[in-house]
This record gives sequence, C-alpha cells and structure tokens, in this order.
Amino acid sequence: MHPVIGRLREHGIRPTPQRVVVARRVLDSKAHPSAEDVLNAVRRDSPLISRASVYNALKLFVRKGLLEKRPLRDGRHVYDPIVEPHHHLIDERSGRIYDIPRGLCRVRLTKPLPGFEVRGIQVVLKGRKTT
Repeated sequence: MHPVIGRLREHGIRPTPQRVVVARRVLDSKAHPSAEDVLNAVRRDSPLISRASVYNALKLFVRKGLLEKRPLRDGRHVYDPIVEPHHHLIDERSGRIYDIPRGLCRVRLTKPLPGFEVRGIQVVLKGRKTT
C-alpha cells in the first residue's frame, strides 16, 4: 500500500484514484502550490483528470486537516501540507515560499483586539535569498 493511501485513510478520506494522484502531488510538496499548479502537475501523469476532481480533492483535504489553504501569493491561495503552526518567507525575486519554524519569529498582541477572538498568528516575511 502506498503511504499516501494510509494518510488519506487516517483522515477519514476514501482513497479514490483521483484523490490519490492529487495527494501524491501535494502532501509531500515544499512548493506551496496553487490549485492551478496542482492541476497542471496532476495532468502530466493523469491527463484526463477533471479540474473539478482536483479542486474537490483539495477542498476535502483542507476540510479533513491534511492541508492548509493560505493566502500567500499575490491574492491567490496556496496549499501547505504543514498544518502545524509556522510562518513563511516569500523570496521577492523568485516568488518561492519558504517555511519558517514558529520559534524563529515570535509575535504577540500587547492588548486584546476589541470585538475579535484571535485564534492564531501567522507571520509572512518578504526578502531575498542571499546565497
């Protein structure tokens, strides 16, 4: 059994062929792909897969806690297989998104925000890779 199938089952997801091919492209990815990126990658192996199948699989994976959907690319969302709290750095030259461990950057509210319940903080750093 492929490890992806086990991960899908652990999260209560029936591993259909379409879901498995999508999961194989995103669950071990460090690239933070958009839905279109995933669709294009999946179609290289499975050219007949529908856009709806890919988008529905991504939506299901987010709902079941396998992926996080994050607004990190110029108004577009990307999919992140690291669901534990962490931060991101976006390279301004390449557009590549890097994961930053939570302990490297600490942010806290100095006062409560009236009318809001803050459930999490995500820092997005922007910079340029130097090496």
